[in-house]
Amino acid sequence: MLDTLRTELPGSFAFSQSSLQDYFDCPRRFQLRYIENLAWPAVESEPVLENERRQQEGQLFHRMVQQHLVGLPDQSLTRLANSPELARWWENYLGYDFNINDYAQSTELILSAPVDTHRLLAKYDLVAIVPGRKAIIFDWKTYHKRPREDWMAARMQTRVYRALLVQAGAYLNNGIPIQPEQVEMIYWYADYPSEPSRFQYNAAQYKRDWDALTGIIREISNQRLFPLTDDIKKCAYCPYRSYCNRGGKAGTLDETEAETDTPGSEFNLNFEQITEIEF
Repeated sequence: MLDTLRTELPGSFAFSQSSLQDYFDCPRRFQLRYIENLAWPAVESEPVLENERRQQEGQLFHRMVQQHLVGLPDQSLTRLANSPELARWWENYLGYDFNINDYAQSTELILSAPVDTHRLLAKYDLVAIVPGRKAIIFDWKTYHKRPREDWMAARMQTRVYRALLVQAGAYLNNGIPIQPEQVEMIYWYADYPSEPSRFQYNAAQYKRDWDALTGIIREISNQRLFPLTDDIKKCAYCPYRSYCNRGGKAGTLDETEAETDTPGSEFNLNFEQITEIEF
């Protein structure tokens, strides 16, 4: 079956941090998920019900924060925190001062920029901006273990979100391109509210990231061989492992969480609702 896999992306394919991370982790996983669009034949982690519960609670927390930021009252949303974990995350969120009262705030923001015949897209939990001065990207994480700073810095999400805000965020800044030095990305951990990860940006990092991202997208566009990863440990949490004869046992919840993005980080898009950013 694997000898007959398709190898060409459709011209309309839109890249995201999740798809690029999949390619970076394992080119074959990218091929199975995004080119073949195969169903997921294996669970990502054990125990299954606990994993599903965590995913649902993480998605609900994101939704509660988004609704709070657009003006829904605390009391109405607090009633939705119907589990001890959600209640703890919500209490931590309400008790934390993000210090952005003077910032213009855009929630669930989608930015898009063309890369050759494809597009690169990102959906932001929150972008807080003072035009001409500062632009802060916030991303809410419900990890049960706080990840290392160097691991988060190397993630495609960190590289894509900052670079794309510089590349395509001028309309948030009175039509003036946002300078890399004005950008900061903050991962706020619901279980570690006083220990966010903060990543300031600069021009050298932006050039490095944008060159790397455009290079990877061009590589994938021209790729005809999608080899398996050499890192067998990554297969334990991959839902495609049975296609690749890489074992049938799923990884543990903590292993999966440490290697994959927060549930809901990938998104469905109506392209008619997105303004194309041209250069």
